Amino acid sequence: MCHFLGTVRVVTTYSVFDSDNHLYEPQDALTRHLPKEYRNAVDYVEVRGRTKIVINGTISNFIPNPTFPVVAAPGVQEEYFRIGNPEGKPHREILGQPIKTPPSFQYPAPRIELMNEQGLDRTLLFPTLASLLEERLREHPDATHAVIHSLNQWLHEEWTFNYEDRIFTAPIITLPIVDKAIEELEWVVERGAKHVLIRPAPAWGLRGPRSFALPEFDPFWAKVVEADILVSMHASDSGYSRFINEWAGSQEYLPFQPDPFRMAAMGKRAIEDTVISMTCHGLLTRFPTLRIALIENGADWVLPVFKKLDETYRRMPQMFEEHPVDAFKRNVWVSPFHEDDISSLIGELGIDRLMFGSDYPHAEGLAEPTSYVNHLPDGLADDDVAKIMGANLATILKVAA
Repeated sequence: MCHFLGTVRVVTTYSVFDSDNHLYEPQDALTRHLPKEYRNAVDYVEVRGRTKIVINGTISNFIPNPTFPVVAAPGVQEEYFRIGNPEGKPHREILGQPIKTPPSFQYPAPRIELMNEQGLDRTLLFPTLASLLEERLREHPDATHAVIHSLNQWLHEEWTFNYEDRIFTAPIITLPIVDKAIEELEWVVERGAKHVLIRPAPAWGLRGPRSFALPEFDPFWAKVVEADILVSMHASDSGYSRFINEWAGSQEYLPFQPDPFRMAAMGKRAIEDTVISMTCHGLLTRFPTLRIALIENGADWVLPVFKKLDETYRRMPQMFEEHPVDAFKRNVWVSPFHEDDISSLIGELGIDRLMFGSDYPHAEGLAEPTSYVNHLPDGLADDDVAKIMGANLATILKVAA
């Protein structure tokens, strides 16, 4: 139980529970349990001496180093996201020299040792490579379900879904085929999952894409409520590059290659549209006890979306059973980025709806997870700091505070 003031570690009285840690998947994570009939869905090839991942027969550069022998050092972009890049440094210079991937980034026992060193009591843990899967398999629903289940089997085998009541790994639920999504949900719940990861994007089924907040998905959401499990919606490749490509030219979305047009045009559209769908399509109203945690999506978009929803409600209240902002505030919890205006979010959402997330060990996250406390507004009461730094997440995950 600690936080950092500068580089000085200070003992605290609260439990530190990070909403956003990551693992780096080794090469067999996606394929170890993949059925033979779907072996062509995921493969690896050598290209000019570098290993590349192949999804459904197409090489992807979304993650340029998909086997992770080396990675960017944790938090090397922390200053970039807080103050920008006033000197106009090249992206590669900002990322600096890569480091050899330590065992703590890929396996649970050494991760616990690292967490002890960091003063991190508990964390939600998300995969990294998995973020590219659903978008690149979107036209093959059966293969999508098979690959996701294969990854979930690996996650459970190597990490479990609850490691020592400290690491709560997120199995993925993909939604193209509702019955299969329900089967996967039941499989992970039986194995102790405390939360599930759902991509903030339309579900690509046999009839193409549609919102997962439409009533046809209600059998799945009813099972989520019945299981009383938290739904984490972590930033991913939500497929929005296909809209941007109409302006920028057709190419794969490459998050590690800077593009000012893509940055400005794409913004936070994926999570904004997800939230607007969940409220305007009535999902949160039909399931008022559903708990949604928005992870690594930031929060600077929240107040502008509230304004849009309020304006929509004022113009057509007859289309809603309740105010959509009220539905959001009841069902949704948010993890602001350390550079966000947290004071304004506290004023609009309240302390009880916020969670800290470090994105460790990713380059764009925090080098020291617990240093997030230094970015909280001055003058917060100790109880309020404790809520953001862990108690709120423990409450919605339904584990001891």
